[in-house]
Amino acid sequence: MARKMIDCSTVPSDINCTLKISGTEDEVLDAAMAHAADKHGHQPTPELREMIRGGLVDAEPAMS
Repeated sequence: MARKMIDCSTVPSDINCTLKISGTEDEVLDAAMAHAADKHGHQPTPELREMIRGGLVDAEPAMS
């Protein structure tokens, strides 16, 4: 299964967030939704989830 990642630092914010989240697509979406609501004050809407989904990229394989 391909790992996905989202990097909060690629989106301008007033808190200069640098969080990166990686995992399965569903794991990343769930964690990013919680982060967006808790740290950035966004409402956890289906539209926000789709916006986040659009920002997902393939994660680099972990170093062994």
